[in-house]
Amino acid sequence: MIYDVIIIGSGPAGISASLYAKRRKLSVLIISKGLGALEKTERIENYYGFTKAISGKELYENGIKQAKGLGIEIVEDEVVNISYSGKFEIDTVNSHYQSKSVILATGANRATPDIKGIKEYEGKGVSYCAICDAFFYKGKDVAVLGNGNYAIHEMEQLKPIVNSVTILTNGKHIVENRNINIELEVNNKKIKEFRGDSKLQEIEFEDNTKKQVSGVFIALGTANSNDLARKIGARIENNHIVVDENMQTTVPGLYACGDCTGGLLQISKAVYEGAKAGLSV
Repeated sequence: MIYDVIIIGSGPAGISASLYAKRRKLSVLIISKGLGALEKTERIENYYGFTKAISGKELYENGIKQAKGLGIEIVEDEVVNISYSGKFEIDTVNSHYQSKSVILATGANRATPDIKGIKEYEGKGVSYCAICDAFFYKGKDVAVLGNGNYAIHEMEQLKPIVNSVTILTNGKHIVENRNINIELEVNNKKIKEFRGDSKLQEIEFEDNTKKQVSGVFIALGTANSNDLARKIGARIENNHIVVDENMQTTVPGLYACGDCTGGLLQISKAVYEGAKAGLSV
């Protein structure tokens, strides 16, 4: 089945988009990994229509019930890649989907890991997209920083192109639930610093050992809206996805809404942008 629209994210922006798209008789699929930022919100007291405080979890669950009540299909899965071949192709840990359009609504970009040197080497050996930049490391030794399915997916993208690729978990255990077709080379040591001259050349660990690499691909946790936007060539400025007045990115048919577009990081703004994206689609 080719959906009219696939929405990645089930928070206020994603659910709002789904409601407006569904009411226009579009076929809608929501793919979501779970609560996101709302999970950490204990009390919401400044949202219109609520005379008493509501928790983020309760608001999230209400939104899910509302979407399901309209017959909107919701799949709990992790999106690891998005591409376009006449239609949008969405790869998750467990399946593959196709759609005519896509709305990114997974919240704001996560913080850069607190590792000395990582900011200095962005674009000089530190990358956030394997599909975008793998070619520049053809035949070289690289690493992927992360410990989940998204990191493993990036490793799979790099493996046929580079000489070697190592997953750096930075002291964490590998957490994955997908079938792996490649042998994983994993380094579990805590990272102390990224080093090099004009470009990244090595990683030093807290036990003072070192690893020579030409590049490191950051893939922490799950792929967020920025990660997915980069994979398909959408423009990003100041760590936010660039959209027009209709919430469309620089890629036709690809929309973004909520915290990932910057500005006021509030539920009211996310709901508004979700509604606009859903109507625009």
